Amino acid sequence: MKTEMIYELRRPKHIIPGKKYPALFVMHGMGSNEQDMLTLVNGLEDSFFIFSVRGHLSQGPGFSYFTIEGYGRPHREVFEDAIKKLANFIDEATINYQIDTDQLYLLGFSQGAIVSMTLALTLGNKIKGVVALSGYIPQFVKEEYMSNPGDHLSVFISHGEYDQVLPYEWGKANGEYFTKLGVPVTSKSYPEGHTVSEKNLQDFESWILRELQNK
Repeated sequence: MKTEMIYELRRPKHIIPGKKYPALFVMHGMGSNEQDMLTLVNGLEDSFFIFSVRGHLSQGPGFSYFTIEGYGRPHREVFEDAIKKLANFIDEATINYQIDTDQLYLLGFSQGAIVSMTLALTLGNKIKGVVALSGYIPQFVKEEYMSNPGDHLSVFISHGEYDQVLPYEWGKANGEYFTKLGVPVTSKSYPEGHTVSEKNLQDFESWILRELQNK
């Protein structure tokens, strides 16, 4: 597949020629990489093509999708470039693999959750479900973007109650924002910091497998 993004692919073990499969696009947090997120989706490759996408910007020992100019404030031009690159990546993947375009899901942690929610808000009916772990929706996205989440989107939003990086209140606001748009929301909180607990992992995996049944 021709793409400027670096990614890891996990695919169903027994692919039937001509059959289309759901796809899960996974985005990591700032300073991390595509390998880190694969530990959260072990086993889901039985149901999905999984694309774990590396951020295109160097960030410390790892990578990021965008830079920030202040607390909770992405550099807008850099951010919008990332959204464009990720949207193009999703399009390329659906062309080059046996993917059911009615079954596209996004999963992200922290910065990955931020870009995942933004993609879901802007790509219309392309995205069926989003798992947003410990992220936020940038203010300029809420105030200035033309929100178009489509008519079949569902979201799972979780946040640690003791998150020391991105406040718990920001996670609550995510759910409230999607609810106002008429999007079905499953919100979860955990007595954790800026991390994904075992219970959080179990909850979002159960949610996404249930969503697969609701075609």
